[in-house]
Amino acid sequence: MTDRLKAFIESRTFQNFIVGVIIVNAIALGLETSAVAMEMAGPVLIALDRLALSIFVAEIVLKLIVYRLRFFRDAWNVFDFLVVGVTLMPAGEGVSVLRSLRILRVLRLISVVPSLRKVVHALLRAIPGMGSVVALLSLVFYVAAVMATKLFGASFPDWFGTIGASTYTLFQVMTLESWSMGIVRPVMEVYPYAWIFFVLFILLTTFAVLNLFIAIIVDAMAQEHKAEEDETRSELGGEHHAIIAEIRALKEEVAALRREGR
Repeated sequence: MTDRLKAFIESRTFQNFIVGVIIVNAIALGLETSAVAMEMAGPVLIALDRLALSIFVAEIVLKLIVYRLRFFRDAWNVFDFLVVGVTLMPAGEGVSVLRSLRILRVLRLISVVPSLRKVVHALLRAIPGMGSVVALLSLVFYVAAVMATKLFGASFPDWFGTIGASTYTLFQVMTLESWSMGIVRPVMEVYPYAWIFFVLFILLTTFAVLNLFIAIIVDAMAQEHKAEEDETRSELGGEHHAIIAEIRALKEEVAALRREGR
């Protein structure tokens, strides 16, 4: 019975069904934010949401029956358990907050779709390298914030009056959002050579340090893909050796039968 249940929940058909339920649930939760949609089909959307939650709970119960305590050894199972469990919490004064957390169920697509899991694994693999880049970026920001506060703080206290204000302003400059017309050109009216500071800052952060993030993530994705290929080769190699061993055993049996026939 357990083997049949395991084969059922691990089958491609069941996984595709869960993906479909997640997508329908996501669409229904999105439509609940529309007053027009709620007026036209409010009870249907609420019923779909409850049905989806029931299916998710039933799926987790089935997995607990099959895997028992081994269920919690898989990080993705724990993730699914927490996402579904949050929406089952009793609603009190924070009912609106809990209702908004229902959209977290959409994140279950990450655990169900293999390609999304691969991306998450790559991001987790990239965290150590990204930590070094964050430290470098923080150092550059601190130095630039101190310099900007001393250089421009007296004339532009709202933007550069304190290190905190300078850091936030420089973050806006780094994102290139209204950095020229909104910040740099007004500063240049008082400090004509201020463009040198801001251009160097943008070159260091936006075009250099931030691109290191992309490089690290791309490298992590390549390593994840290589690890998957190595695992596939290992599995195919094991099957290949097993087939060769079976062929050799059959040859030996055939040879033995021939000798007996003689």
